[in-house]
Amino acid sequence: MDLTTTYMGLKLKNPIVPSSSPLTRHRDTMRQMEDAGAAAVVLYSLFEEQITQESQTLDRYLTHGADSYAEAISYFPQMSEYHATPNAYLAHIQWAKQVMDIPIIASLNGVSTGGWIRYAKEIEEAGADGLELNVYYLPTDLTLSGGEVEQIYLGILQDVKASVTIPVAMKMNPYFSALAHMAQALADGGADGLALFNRFYQPDLDPENLAVVPHLVLSHSHELRLPLRWIAILYGRVAADLGLTTGVHTVEDVIKGVMAGASVTMMASELLQNGIGRIAEILAELERWLIDREYDSLQQMKGSLSQINCAEPAAFERANYMRTLNSFRSLDDL
Repeated sequence: MDLTTTYMGLKLKNPIVPSSSPLTRHRDTMRQMEDAGAAAVVLYSLFEEQITQESQTLDRYLTHGADSYAEAISYFPQMSEYHATPNAYLAHIQWAKQVMDIPIIASLNGVSTGGWIRYAKEIEEAGADGLELNVYYLPTDLTLSGGEVEQIYLGILQDVKASVTIPVAMKMNPYFSALAHMAQALADGGADGLALFNRFYQPDLDPENLAVVPHLVLSHSHELRLPLRWIAILYGRVAADLGLTTGVHTVEDVIKGVMAGASVTMMASELLQNGIGRIAEILAELERWLIDREYDSLQQMKGSLSQINCAEPAAFERANYMRTLNSFRSLDDL
């Protein structure tokens, strides 16, 4: 069975790509992923704060008013809490390229260009096959318009693309007011891939200690629906490969993603919960599923449930919305 696919212009042997997570910090787990059949690996993120702690603009965004209340001081992590330095990150890429045969995709996380440009080039020189930009930005400024927020993302993408020749993907979030337009703008701006969607982890509140506390919740398959919907809408309409990166846990999730139009289905939570061996299990189940239904290749299935052949996607969505609501049966009908 031909499971090959293309993401960010990179030819991959199958659609399973471990996404950025703590698992990609360690050499042994990286090798285990390749042995289990992973087509590529997205490394853990190098944070902007690790690259340039002296950035006054970033400091103003992150810490303005943080000392107004004593309990707020603990909200912002100290840089000593980050485990990897930029040089260690580059060394990790170099090691991976020396001992692994699958593509290595680096990840940069931040909100401004700053030192990203220099380190994007150094990441390329270290041997990375691609670069994922993870723009984690929460616009809390009441005077900042939606257009200005979009320009932050586009500016980062364009500046990084101008400094490297390796393919670049943008990890999107679902909160843009006109998401399809933003996806098109990113593709026009040079994005070779769009990863849908970034999960913005929400902090929790501790009312007893008057503190903000981190609260990490791993994904579930039901979260697949949102990126699935937008991949189905965008497939064939934007000039960038699409990656599904939220809620992939089972072979059915992978099949749905590819049918919607995803080039790759990325997973992290499933591997953290149930082990790296899940990659091999899902690949075997995927091949059996395709053979049983007489597919010749993964590509034959790709985009078969997308909206590319629908003349009016908005009207299609309205009809599906109405049908979903009408599918509920009241207790009186049971």
